[in-house]
Amino acid sequence: MNMKLKCLLLIQILTTLITPILSFGGDGEKTNVLFIITDQQRFDALGKANVFKFLKTPTLDKLADEGAYFTNAYTPCAVCAPARTSILTGQTVENHGVRKNQYAYKNPEEGAYCDLPSFDQILVENGYYTEYLGKYHSPIHLSEGYSEFSYTVNNQNVYTLKNKKIYQEKVKEYMIAQGHKETEYDLRDKYFRNFYTPDPIDLRYKKDEDYRRHHVDNDRELKITQPDGHGQLHLPKKLSLTFYQTSTLREALKRASKQEKPFSITLSYFFPHAPMLPTKPWYGMYKTEDMPMPKSLRDTMDNVPYKNGNNRRSMPEYSDPDKVKFMMSNYFGLVSEIDHYLGTIMKDLKKYNMDKNTLVIFTSDHGEMLGSHGMREKNVFYEESAHVPLIMWYPGKIQPTQVTSPVSLIDIYPTIMEYLNVNGGKRDGQSLKTLIEGNDDRRFTVTEWDYNGPKQPNYMVVTNDGWKLLTSYAAKKPELDVLFNLNDDPHEMNNLIGKNPEAYKYKEKVEELKGYLIEWLTNSNSKRVELIKNRNISGVVKL
Repeated sequence: MNMKLKCLLLIQILTTLITPILSFGGDGEKTNVLFIITDQQRFDALGKANVFKFLKTPTLDKLADEGAYFTNAYTPCAVCAPARTSILTGQTVENHGVRKNQYAYKNPEEGAYCDLPSFDQILVENGYYTEYLGKYHSPIHLSEGYSEFSYTVNNQNVYTLKNKKIYQEKVKEYMIAQGHKETEYDLRDKYFRNFYTPDPIDLRYKKDEDYRRHHVDNDRELKITQPDGHGQLHLPKKLSLTFYQTSTLREALKRASKQEKPFSITLSYFFPHAPMLPTKPWYGMYKTEDMPMPKSLRDTMDNVPYKNGNNRRSMPEYSDPDKVKFMMSNYFGLVSEIDHYLGTIMKDLKKYNMDKNTLVIFTSDHGEMLGSHGMREKNVFYEESAHVPLIMWYPGKIQPTQVTSPVSLIDIYPTIMEYLNVNGGKRDGQSLKTLIEGNDDRRFTVTEWDYNGPKQPNYMVVTNDGWKLLTSYAAKKPELDVLFNLNDDPHEMNNLIGKNPEAYKYKEKVEELKGYLIEWLTNSNSKRVELIKNRNISGVVKL
């Protein structure tokens, strides 16, 4: 552990020693934490959201009905490593420094780099037993303190968790035992190292044809990546990755039940992230012909900065309803599989008599476009990408409630600290406890994006009355400014500023949201406050 982090942890310990410890758990016990995070699950991908009527997620729906269900929760950043690091540390992306996925593996030497401990590291120093299971995608020094956590590092400094290797060995053993051989229809997936039958949206669906794809602007060949995989994975139900990851959590809960310490355990599911390769019975659970196409599937994108977002112009299959329906079917099947196994986890909590004094938090790091605006993946500020599910369940301490105020996942850190009555120090997020108890509301929240500097919108402001502003810290790039009225335009197809000849009508609203952004930047000690103050956001002057 680096010296600065050690000093900060020592300060936290000393502060805690002089702070009275109160209990929020049942029968005088300290509160446990069970944190469940999926990867790439959008806000409406659960039955409780009541958007996709066919979607079955009974476990999540029950948790939402019995706990606090946040209808307007947003990712700190719509890509894995920056979002996950913000969740762990309660910091903005600018302040923790992990603005790209690859920065999870190597310090870019751009300034701050996760100099503050994670919420679990604080809890370890306060007497908690902690484990982290599943996908880990943050700087590895934030994992120091976890029990049962090990990894290897290659010569590019990329780490691989032991559990991933164990799972891949299980798959390999199965393949050898079954003697499975590739048929003329099957492909092999790099992640699972096993065969799958591709769906028509899969890049390599027609094996005897040249599947290579080129960028529409410069003819550069696009590499095959995880999101290109779609189809049925040929593994038995009890060898799916979700089943395996659930089994590791169930073992962790058994270990925790034998501890005299309170626990904080995280399970980070890989799915429904691509490659979208469910096993049976989750593959085909939802009929492709029943999949409702996004209203924005063939959006012309004439007045927004995402015209080629996620290389959409080079990937026409994601605006083809006859192909997108396969992606949607697989995606929702993966979501329902996770929900199914969450049910077994909740039964285990009860079996070990830990259900009454455990704060259960469920969320996802970001969403998935799923064909909206002809896109796949995340990386943009559209609702499908940035708007995520958030549920907090704690019997007797959190009453059933629906929180409609806009919030951010950086608020999870201080919320955990407040419910556990642990001094976690000042972070950029704000505790959600007063919102949960109905004693407060919020006007806005902010999401960041700084993956490629000011080449794309860097900030998204969403308000409690349904307005959304996208803007940049670039001095002169009016094409990066967007204003949506989500009340009238829920599918975000009408930018009210930019090229809109009546953009001047929205000057007051733009200035209001710009003011919120300045307030947020100021509160998080951003170095970009003056850049935003001095920026003339397009549409504020009549042409």
